[in-house]
Amino acid sequence: MVYIRQHQLPKLREYRYAGVDLSLVSRYVLKPFYNNFVIKFFPMSMAPNAITLTGFFFVVVNFFTILWYNPTLDQDCPPWVYASCAIGLFLYQTFDGVDGIQARRTKQSGPLGELFDHSVDACNTALGVLIFAAAMNLGQSWATVLTLFGSTMTFYVQTWDEYYTQVLTLGIISGPVEGVLTLCVVFGFTAYMGGGSFWHRSMLETVGVPKFAFIPEHIYDMAFTQWYLVYGGVLLFFAIASSIVHVMQVRRERGQDPIKPLYGLLPLVAVWTLVPAYLYLQPTILENYMVPFCLYVGMINAYAVGRMICAHLVKASFPYFNMLLIPLALAVLDSAGAVFGYWPSVLGDGVRQIAFVWVCLGLSIGVYGSFVVSVIIDH
Repeated sequence: MVYIRQHQLPKLREYRYAGVDLSLVSRYVLKPFYNNFVIKFFPMSMAPNAITLTGFFFVVVNFFTILWYNPTLDQDCPPWVYASCAIGLFLYQTFDGVDGIQARRTKQSGPLGELFDHSVDACNTALGVLIFAAAMNLGQSWATVLTLFGSTMTFYVQTWDEYYTQVLTLGIISGPVEGVLTLCVVFGFTAYMGGGSFWHRSMLETVGVPKFAFIPEHIYDMAFTQWYLVYGGVLLFFAIASSIVHVMQVRRERGQDPIKPLYGLLPLVAVWTLVPAYLYLQPTILENYMVPFCLYVGMINAYAVGRMICAHLVKASFPYFNMLLIPLALAVLDSAGAVFGYWPSVLGDGVRQIAFVWVCLGLSIGVYGSFVVSVIIDH
């Protein structure tokens, strides 16, 4: 499949990166740290993309390490595993922040670097969710699904915002900066407390809040993990709403249709209609095979984000179609027919359904890999 046409190559060469980072932590702490200290450890001969890939390697090591000790996402690990996750995530953030400095220093800035950087970040999304779920002992449950929902939605909408405004905007508080640093602290604290089971205690009781009569018992007994989902849901709502308002405002200022960009959110709606439907119809996958399924959903999101970035770079029309959704849609139809008595299921609910998930993961990796290679060759 051709992702960049010959007539679009001049647009690619004309591309200039535009970004706004309003984070105070980034401006006064991280950027001075990167510019005055970290960048000195990288030789001029090292390619910026090699720095990005090395940073991603730390997350991959964290992923396999924590899954080795906690494959079901609901068991405590040795404290050093959580500490290594904190260090690995911080190194990933650091390398991700330094690659742009290295690109400017070596005069290698270009659209390929942005595409590669976003591609790595997109792949990291699902890995990060599973590492977090394992560290919090969320298990193979709807809590992990909700965490994946929030993470993939945030990344998709941020890229959607960049596509329509032509500027990557990071707010005063953003996931790539404050969000990552918060996770580093959480992982470090989990190591100090001896395991993820700590987060299943009542938060209000643990922090010393008296059990007042006006506090319902089910609220008082809510664990840290449950409060996290509530807190994350509130932040997600305001983040998505602010992005939508921002895009519509920019479009109005430019004299463009402010409603049309909203259609670009429909692929995201499609994904998150099919994902819970499939897991509801196939509880075996939800309860036992969330790791490969989460990775598959992560690749669906990575492919969508990658194509958005590609379209942004060459000023092409918005890519609504995502071929990686086709197997999931067919699986939902297959399962729904059996549940409602319309037709027998081809995959069933046993070994063929499990094999289907693994095949989807392999297919998604192949398609996404071919997309990245194709764009690099075309460029």
